[in-house]
Amino acid sequence: MERRAYSPQPALCRLPAGTAHGARPGPLMRATERFSSRVGNYARYRPSYAHGAIALLQGRCGLGPGAVVADIGSGTGILARQLLASGALVMAVEPNGEMRAAAEAQLGGEPSFRSVRGSAEATTLAAASIDLLVAGQAFHWFDAARARREALRVMRAAGWGALLWNERPAQATPFLEDYEALLMRCAAEYGAIKASRADEAVMHDFFGGAMQLATFPNQQDFDLAGLEGRLMSSSYAPEAGHPQHQPMLAGLREVFARHARDGRVEFPYQTLVYFGRLRA
Repeated sequence: MERRAYSPQPALCRLPAGTAHGARPGPLMRATERFSSRVGNYARYRPSYAHGAIALLQGRCGLGPGAVVADIGSGTGILARQLLASGALVMAVEPNGEMRAAAEAQLGGEPSFRSVRGSAEATTLAAASIDLLVAGQAFHWFDAARARREALRVMRAAGWGALLWNERPAQATPFLEDYEALLMRCAAEYGAIKASRADEAVMHDFFGGAMQLATFPNQQDFDLAGLEGRLMSSSYAPEAGHPQHQPMLAGLREVFARHARDGRVEFPYQTLVYFGRLRA
């Protein structure tokens, strides 16, 4: 069947006058506060990381029984859960109280889980106490220079670091093309936040030397309620009461209807792992 071009209704998602599509109209909310109202959707609908990415951390970066891992910007514990399965002791460092509480509710019974109120720039962890430092979908919120100084303080000699991302694949599917177009029309902050993620030059400076990249396929599939939850887990998605919220959801329903098969859509990712030894 021939696929029709996506032609949204003109009335949907009109950005404020003078705002370019994807540009942010004003200062971004503080990074530590952006997800406070999105915790439920974040915990339920954000993807975990590809199994191959965790295997890489085990095979190359020392993840495993006896290792002490700092999960910086640990959020609701999505990556921490996968790290715990390796037998490591996981120090989950998170500045947002609501997200930290969600992780504690899910993982607090794990004997190797430690919930830490702290940030990338001020972890509160002891000096020279960490074998592996990771951040999942969080590094773009850090003050990179200050986070590097703190990482070097808490890392043991020759420790490893890994920055993980679930990003859209380079070859977008028809569904992702339409989903991305919806975000560009309806979410004024989307373009700015997207551009700040996975900045390789900044990450290279963070490691202080050689940095390697490994990629792994990853995927979720959603019904309409799940797709809406995934969208609303994103800090750039306008929330209820915002003039773009209802038009955005109307556009999402159009996208879903166009691409769903048997009531579900596939949402593909690439898990990117930037890793290396942290060097002074």
